[in-house]
Amino acid sequence: MASFTKAVSPPSINTPSIPWAPLLVTGLLSYTILCSLLRFRRKHAMENKLGYPDRASLSNMTNVDAQAIMQYLAELEFPLLYEKSVQFALFKTYGIPTISSLLVATKEFSNEATTEKRYADTSVLIQEFSAHHPKSERVLSAISRMNYLHGHYQCSLESFVVLKYASTVNCYCMKQADSEALYHQRAGKISNDDMLYTLSVFITEPISWIGKYEWRFLTDMEICAIGTFWKSIGDSMGIKYTDAFSHTNWINGLEFTKDITRWAEDYEKSYMVPAASNRATADPLMPLLLWYLPLRLYESATQAMIVLMGERLRKAMLYDSAPKTYHTAMNITFAIRKFVLRHLTLPRPSYLNVRQITDKPDPKSGRFFMASYLRRPWYNKASFWNRWGPEALFTWAVGGTVPGTDGAKWISGGYVFEEVGPSKFMGKGVAEMEDMKERLRAERPVGCPFVRM
Repeated sequence: MASFTKAVSPPSINTPSIPWAPLLVTGLLSYTILCSLLRFRRKHAMENKLGYPDRASLSNMTNVDAQAIMQYLAELEFPLLYEKSVQFALFKTYGIPTISSLLVATKEFSNEATTEKRYADTSVLIQEFSAHHPKSERVLSAISRMNYLHGHYQCSLESFVVLKYASTVNCYCMKQADSEALYHQRAGKISNDDMLYTLSVFITEPISWIGKYEWRFLTDMEICAIGTFWKSIGDSMGIKYTDAFSHTNWINGLEFTKDITRWAEDYEKSYMVPAASNRATADPLMPLLLWYLPLRLYESATQAMIVLMGERLRKAMLYDSAPKTYHTAMNITFAIRKFVLRHLTLPRPSYLNVRQITDKPDPKSGRFFMASYLRRPWYNKASFWNRWGPEALFTWAVGGTVPGTDGAKWISGGYVFEEVGPSKFMGKGVAEMEDMKERLRAERPVGCPFVRM
């Protein structure tokens, strides 16, 4: 009986094994190809949409198209590094003693609050005239406010005549009796060359940063757009080009960009020299840019910033050179980032565009808001999301201030253009701004800002 009670084993079934490794490799390769194809498809779509297929067509680029391309680069294609390159462009101007000494004289870098306020005000104006149609009311208001503040600098500080001698800078204070005439002239504390250099870095730094650190190079169309856009801003600021260049009959933004890049390089060689005022403006900005890091990482992050400066700017700002290990670490970090963005991440969808300012004013107050900030929430609305969202919680955790905390101090009610700038100028300059806006309405082009040959 025992033999009959033995369990009968079921017949064996040979289940074929699934080749997981080849499938995973195939899937990963397909995904990387898809990421790359979609990223470049958007670039090609932008070129086809605007109709600039070759260099010859760039002479037809309008100011409207240039602004649209700039906005596309800053909000969709390279939002992080474009923003950082603009921040660095502003920082780089402080390596010119005639610029840094002016800022030291204004005492805007004398404490943390005024340093942050100046950064916020500069960001507001740049974002406003970069993110809208060239002749929109917001663009005209932003440019007019910027011009008013530059002119009023000269009036309120009684004017300086700047004398430059290669590596030595001497400033002499000269009282001007006619402040109204002084407002309309550029031969004061802010020289035309310094204004032109400041304009140049907003062209050269984004191009340089994207070329060195991003997942692809800029196209001729995109470089032309950057040059075209900032040339039109320079024209609206009243910057003169005749003394700086052998000719000014550029046919497109690409030509202008090449010339101003060469000029800026020569200007730096002559005037980006060591000065205590350079360091006095750089030191308050370092903590502002690195505020979110714990103290134990601050020194390493400072060394990384020094690497990004390059030798000329580092020497001008009186910083010691960074160890070679930091240069290597930065190169590896950016190389990894390039690879990941190009091959492992899909392009940013348009509904996730990075917008630094609100599109519409507050329906009750008519004020606009910033949508981002560094350490202090200047001009940020104290909404529930801004106070309790993930970014706000992170900001609070690392010692920053969330919108709504001391709202009056950080102007959480938002901004209007006539109040942007140092506190002593708040609400002033309305009549001057209106006059300037009328002139800009008549003169500011929507077409190509270059001479047709």
